[in-house]
Amino acid sequence: MGSIPTQRESGNRPSGPVPSPGAAERPAASAARTSLPGDPLAPAAARRFARAALADWTARGAPGAAELDERAADEVAILVNELVTNAVVHAGTTIELVCRLEPPAGDEPAAVVVEVSDHHPSRVVRHEPRGAREPGAPEYGRGLHLVATLAECWGITYRAGLKTVWARLLLDAQDVLAREDEPGRDDSLQLGPRAAGTPTAPAHGTPPGQGRDWVNRGALSFLAEASDLLAGQFDEDMIAALAGQLLVPRLCDWCAIWLDPEAGGPVGEPRLARVWHARESGIDELRAVLEKDPPRLPESARGGPVPMPWPAPQDDGEGAALAYRMVAGGRAVGVLMLGRAGMARIPDEVTGLVEDFVRRVALAIGAARQYTRQVTISRVLQRGLLPAGVAEIPGVDSALVYQPSGEGVAGGDFYDLFPGADGRWCFALGDVQGSGPEAAVVTGLVRPWLRLLAREGYAVHDVLDRLNKLLVDDGVEAAEAAARMVAAAGGREVAEGPQARFLSLLYGELVPVPPESGGGVLCTLASAGHPLPLLLRPDGSVRAAAVPQVLVGVVEGVAYESESFRLMPGDTLLCVTDGVTERRSGRRMFDDGDGLAAVLAGCVGMTATGVAESVKRAVYAFGTTPPEDDLALLVLQAR
Repeated sequence: MGSIPTQRESGNRPSGPVPSPGAAERPAASAARTSLPGDPLAPAAARRFARAALADWTARGAPGAAELDERAADEVAILVNELVTNAVVHAGTTIELVCRLEPPAGDEPAAVVVEVSDHHPSRVVRHEPRGAREPGAPEYGRGLHLVATLAECWGITYRAGLKTVWARLLLDAQDVLAREDEPGRDDSLQLGPRAAGTPTAPAHGTPPGQGRDWVNRGALSFLAEASDLLAGQFDEDMIAALAGQLLVPRLCDWCAIWLDPEAGGPVGEPRLARVWHARESGIDELRAVLEKDPPRLPESARGGPVPMPWPAPQDDGEGAALAYRMVAGGRAVGVLMLGRAGMARIPDEVTGLVEDFVRRVALAIGAARQYTRQVTISRVLQRGLLPAGVAEIPGVDSALVYQPSGEGVAGGDFYDLFPGADGRWCFALGDVQGSGPEAAVVTGLVRPWLRLLAREGYAVHDVLDRLNKLLVDDGVEAAEAAARMVAAAGGREVAEGPQARFLSLLYGELVPVPPESGGGVLCTLASAGHPLPLLLRPDGSVRAAAVPQVLVGVVEGVAYESESFRLMPGDTLLCVTDGVTERRSGRRMFDDGDGLAAVLAGCVGMTATGVAESVKRAVYAFGTTPPEDDLALLVLQAR
């Protein structure tokens, strides 16, 4: 895999490889840049752009252009093609391409630098291991081996919202080979492994000259960018993968990460989640060795470096290895082990920097696990809050859309459609104040209360009266206690004291009318603080089918009223939550100026399912971002 360049360049363009020593005296580089869509046509367009840039530099006599022969143009085209192809396949966002011609300076030959940026930094750049590939298996960037072979060095820069893959092609290969045996070079802190046959840097390596000065100057930048990248991840395996890419080969030749079983889960051995090596071919060999002999750290190790035996056999020979226990919130979450070939001891500057980095990785893993617990609790609650199935009402077609706004928080919206007493069919659409466990527990009480009261034969207004009394009464304090217990399990804090327990509710019942009496259904309903239902007639007219009343659970002793009307064959009743009516686009809301009624009027002749899908599409199209509130709508259409 690639590396992260050692320094952040100034300006707004993506970071590229760090200039070699003495490059400060280089004349200014020529540069060409373009934006490409992330589609299959991008690689061909990128090749044409790169060749045009090289031709322009040659025609203008730009410094260094004299070395741009046909072979160099072909190699630049290959680099551009492979890097853009990887961005298309593994990111799919808009692609920024930059080509730079660096003129020669001193002993440094001219070079062409290619930078390809995408806007999906969480998508890992895949580099398929060498060897046979199973028939039909997906292609994982085999072309990066070409990049590694052609380029002097290449790597990856991660920034918040941006990932740049770069490659540097020297225009005088003989000069590169001559420098391999340059006398007097001190590689003791050249943070990037040197592979056999690679002159100045490994195929995946970081440019040379990153000694002690880099550790002193670049540590804060490295940790800041690592924090930005890790903080946005909620998958512990992805965090382990990113940690490996951040470390190798910038600070070590290889690393491995074990993750401990989560507290409260099944007891088991730590899991080897990720192995990363500067040489792709060394990953499988290293994994096999480490799986047989994982590190055993003493209990006293709480984040500091612990020297470990060098895992052998390896083609890298001998070297120094360290292991760090990852601790988050006082609890061990795993172990990170790294190694550096050809060194008897890893310098203190590096071990201290890695220790700070390991703390950030551990915190990210702890946050990801807490998020996963919360999502799991939310899913369990959501399954329990919603009915297992929706009843089919004789003579009525129904359609339902229910979409919670977030995966990690249980929604406050709920619905139900069930048989009541004496041949009546009942429906409900509600929205509990707030969200999360507190709202979920109240929803879990309201739905069964509604069913119980309806099956006891209470009329619509009586059901709301009694439900209001139950919510106002102190007898639901158990709901508050349950909410606190659920929230605590998910790592959330709940304020002490009485919690709000009110909700908006649209509740009604349907009674089929015999065909000899004209057919359709008799509908009786009441709206308590809820968006009013809309009735669509076959002639395209739309009217509100209820009058507004006070929220349930707010005013003690309130008397609710219901109203009845007949749904004739072809009539459609639309019921929604405020996630529909209050959908925002800037300062405007979806229902401003009777926007919902206008959409419904255009649904004449549609089935119940067609009406539901049409309204849903209109809601999503109203704004440029996904809805921020739960979205629920119920369509009832008389046959």
